Amino acid sequence: MTGDFELTMDELRAVVRYVTESAQDVLPVFEESVPEDRRPRSALDAAREFVDGARRTRLQRVAALDAHRAAKDAPTEAASLAARCAGDVAAAAYLHPIAKATQVGHILRTAASVARITELRAGGDPTAAEDSLDDARRRATPVVVDVLSRYPIAPTSRSRVGHLMSALDASLRPRN
Repeated sequence: MTGDFELTMDELRAVVRYVTESAQDVLPVFEESVPEDRRPRSALDAAREFVDGARRTRLQRVAALDAHRAAKDAPTEAASLAARCAGDVAAAAYLHPIAKATQVGHILRTAASVARITELRAGGDPTAAEDSLDDARRRATPVVVDVLSRYPIAPTSRSRVGHLMSALDASLRPRN
């Protein structure tokens, strides 16, 4: 794919794999709260199909939207974030090669949301979020870091997830 720069399908699959690895461990947070709602799980499954070599299709778009709707219906912040993570996983298949900072969310927002969920489950302990971000840093492959480096720095935000995403972004970028 070309836009402001080139982005190959293999690179895109590496990004979606990274995002999927972030989200899979927090899906139970949503499913424990709303066990009958399969929308977030379906979004993860749709993303995995793409990672495993399937073409991007309407399946990923619809599953992403459905999981984001589930996030709006969730009873707690942690459950909502977990569902949103699943939606973001499926949406990551549509990362665009355009130099806009908003695209960074497709790469890093899930890991930042996982860090926030971890923090919430630890009674608000910020060291739990930092430990989660450390894990996200370790899992970021050179391909993921290279793709991230093609985009402008993540936009600043007042939300806790946005703050965590900015911290992760800054820590992954090569230092000059």
